[in-house]
Amino acid sequence: MGKALMDGQITPVHLIQPLYKHLMGWPVTFKDLEHIDDQIYRHLSELVNLDDIGMLCLDFTVTEDKLGVAETVDLLENGGDITVDNSNLPEYLDTQLKYRTLTRIEPQLTELLRGFYDVVPEPLLSVFDFQEIELLLHGLPNIDMDDWVKNTDYTGEFANSSGNKVVLWFWELVRSYEQEQKAKLLQFVTGTSGVPIQGFAYLQGNDGNVRRFTLHGDRNVKVFPRAHTCFNRIDMPIYKSKAEMQKYLTMAISMESTGFGIE
Repeated sequence: MGKALMDGQITPVHLIQPLYKHLMGWPVTFKDLEHIDDQIYRHLSELVNLDDIGMLCLDFTVTEDKLGVAETVDLLENGGDITVDNSNLPEYLDTQLKYRTLTRIEPQLTELLRGFYDVVPEPLLSVFDFQEIELLLHGLPNIDMDDWVKNTDYTGEFANSSGNKVVLWFWELVRSYEQEQKAKLLQFVTGTSGVPIQGFAYLQGNDGNVRRFTLHGDRNVKVFPRAHTCFNRIDMPIYKSKAEMQKYLTMAISMESTGFGIE
């Protein structure tokens, strides 16, 4: 990867977003778990809505399947003896994030970073963000807008109504974007700028299954659109004007690439 970057060659393999963040020294956020395991992400996210966490009998451990053998790993020292309750839930979520995005892959990640920066002087990359490094390594995707529109599903308020004015505004706006903005929109919604060789009909989720790009209309979503990268879905507010959509969609894409959350 480092040699290809220095030689200006394009590599065909796309990494998941947290790995680009590790390469660039960007902070990994809780939402990055969705790129790794969307079921674990949803399960942990739901904990914050429970009135009494203690009834779940959780502790500061995780169970891993090691070649068919269940192995318990402590998230903290003597984690099996520490019960998760509402007071220490933030610490529990933090240790889960650290374990699943760093600790469990630390030896392999260390060697990846050492190898990469043996070839690429780290200061040269300081001007790029984690999304731009993907575009540098893999080039701008060849985005066929007609193919993108043809292979998009519509759900929620947009179900069976691809002629909805908000949907029409969305596609008019995307078509007006420069190629790099289109790529960053694709990154925002799917977690990667990559488009399958066969086109958008073969777009995959992080589980490897085909998951078509989906526009979901949601009246409960206010101001900013929300992305669900595991489903390749973007939840769109029901905007009152195209100008309003342009403002907030463009801001959402920009804030994602700078590392600032909007939820």
